[in-house]
Amino acid sequence: MPTPATANQLRLTNIAACVSAAVDTLELVSDTLNTPFLSAISSTSRSLLKSVETAKQNKESCIELLEKTHQLIYAIIALHIRSDGAELSPSALNHIAGFTKTLHKIHHFVEAQQEKGWLKEFFRKGEISALLRGCNTGVQEAFDSFQASQLSSAHTLRQIIDDGLGQIEATGLVNDAVELQKSAQDTHLEVLKMIDSLPEMNISDRASSMNGGLSSAGNSSTSMTMLPSEPKIFHGRDSELADILSAFGQEPTRIAILGAGGMGKTSLSRAALHHPQVVVKYGQHRFFVACDTTHTKIELAALIGAHLGLKSGNDLTRLLIRHFSSGPPALLILDNLETVWDPTKSRGEIEEFLSLLTDIKHLALIITMRGAERPAKVSWTRPFLAQLVPLGKAAARQTLLDITDDVHAKEDVDNILSLTDNLPLAINLIAHLVESEGCSTVLSRWKEEKTAIISEGYDRKSNLDISISMSLSSPRVTSVPRSRDLLSLLSILPDGLADVELRQANIPIDHIRRCKTALLRTSLAYEDQGRLKSLVPIREYFQKFQPPSPQLLRPLRLYFHELLDLCTKHRGTLPSRGATDRIALNFANVQNLLLSGLNLENPDLVDTIYSVTYLDLFSMGLGRGGLTFMDQISNLLPEPKNHRLEVAIIMRRLTSWKYYPIPDPRALVDEVEEHFKHFDDPDALSVSISSGVIKCHADALDSLANLEWQNGDYAAGQKHAFESQRIAFSTLYF
Repeated sequence: MPTPATANQLRLTNIAACVSAAVDTLELVSDTLNTPFLSAISSTSRSLLKSVETAKQNKESCIELLEKTHQLIYAIIALHIRSDGAELSPSALNHIAGFTKTLHKIHHFVEAQQEKGWLKEFFRKGEISALLRGCNTGVQEAFDSFQASQLSSAHTLRQIIDDGLGQIEATGLVNDAVELQKSAQDTHLEVLKMIDSLPEMNISDRASSMNGGLSSAGNSSTSMTMLPSEPKIFHGRDSELADILSAFGQEPTRIAILGAGGMGKTSLSRAALHHPQVVVKYGQHRFFVACDTTHTKIELAALIGAHLGLKSGNDLTRLLIRHFSSGPPALLILDNLETVWDPTKSRGEIEEFLSLLTDIKHLALIITMRGAERPAKVSWTRPFLAQLVPLGKAAARQTLLDITDDVHAKEDVDNILSLTDNLPLAINLIAHLVESEGCSTVLSRWKEEKTAIISEGYDRKSNLDISISMSLSSPRVTSVPRSRDLLSLLSILPDGLADVELRQANIPIDHIRRCKTALLRTSLAYEDQGRLKSLVPIREYFQKFQPPSPQLLRPLRLYFHELLDLCTKHRGTLPSRGATDRIALNFANVQNLLLSGLNLENPDLVDTIYSVTYLDLFSMGLGRGGLTFMDQISNLLPEPKNHRLEVAIIMRRLTSWKYYPIPDPRALVDEVEEHFKHFDDPDALSVSISSGVIKCHADALDSLANLEWQNGDYAAGQKHAFESQRIAFSTLYF
């Protein structure tokens, strides 16, 4: 007669089935939404299940920890359901990361309860007790943090868990296995319903973004972005387009599209990119790279490499040359190249880089640049493409009528066009005003606007600037007054903003979604792969006449600080793909935000300096080199010394050993250890662990070990590697 199952055996059987179902659902969420840390939670939970079943000691404690793990997994699932599939905030991701680390501790504890195994021998009894206390403390912190991470003030942890579990209480597990199974099935169906409600484009865009960011981080062979679309309204450039197509008959093809701002250089390059003749010749080997986010040759090479799906490195120049040289015929378009070419300090290296690219005969190169000067060291295809001039009358008229419909008198249309200098961007802006206000109103406002501008001393202002100014004073914009603030913010954000950033960053702009709509309706902004952006001439207008206030910049800077802190804190210990992708997609934005915050008036200066050190390492990891403004930090460090900040700055130097030589690493490690002497409060170890200081100590010794190993001092390298491992392992007990 079989021995009846004990209460603990029944309890374990029930919870094991529930955890397995919960992990199935969590994996579905992870595969669909790419939230960081979920894959680590799933794999660790499955391993934990097996270990609990074979545990010989402290069985009841193991089962209790498994029950709490079950509850917290469903709390995480419920957070995603409540967010309707949107990306979670940095704060919520931090809480999930914290639970992931706690789950690893739980797994270590359960492994130590096996009858045999190295962990049982390694741990002493006191260490086992300390590890269990650490597990229980971590679980309680996870419950508390998820409650603090509520999506609205009314959402408590109990509500979150009730949504995900139905009959499962936050304080314990319902004994009815049938109810548990039904709750698990209901939650799984709820997740499927959430996924079905997501627009298909949203899912593919999320995946595309993730692949893009990951490619930038050097872990993917997927290209960074899709090609931009073909321009829908395109008139008056038939002659220039024909000249470009004719140039493709010559090899090598080297074309510079030049002209003033707002002249339609980008549109012409996109029309060539999608022309059937070009598509047939180059197929999938057409690449369009917007260069307005780059400042150095290394950054430009890294950006091109990301579009090609190349693994990142210290400087991708040679890898790019090898890639294009050994590959099939390809077309590379570098848009807005003047951003990185104009500064005299970078001009020489950019021209040398272009020269290397143009040595590859089967690589066709098109650049677009503001101005009339072509970069040197390149044999440009002759005859040169003429500098773009304003559209002819017929093309300008057709462009306006395509936007406004052909319902206006010829005289009114001619009067309207006379205001635009026939600049394509100015026509586009004015046409959208005519569409909503009519010709007579626009003409009247133009006279008032120009008179006001001249009286304010801006008599040299171009008609393009006046067109922008008029668009800003149109009823569609003035009816949502804060839309100007949003456009001002976009002026220093060349990467644009995704909806998740507009929603989560606490930007102090009322009705921000309405502001976005107003900007899109007036063509002052546009959407590119789900990101709200503004054209370069409009960004420059705002940088000159209405730069964003510190109050606008601060919340966004703090938002990205939290993301950078998350990525840095768990670097090398937990996979945080989704978070690093979000930084990669906003790299130029974060650069500009941090640079604007490097001043003594910034109330968050210490956080900004931390972020600069984090982004500098991230930049080197992307293959973009170190930040050009790192040297500004030394003059802004607080007095008396902030020892944790000093450690972070030294760690940035030590961790960069892969990219730059470090003459005396031992001295840097000694300096780190000297700062550690100031962490001597009674709770120093636990405080140091929670703030990442212990990890810094372990990382410092690890960097020293690597450098010693590189230099042939194997004994010292081994010693410091073991010491690094010992320090890192000590964090298990807290």
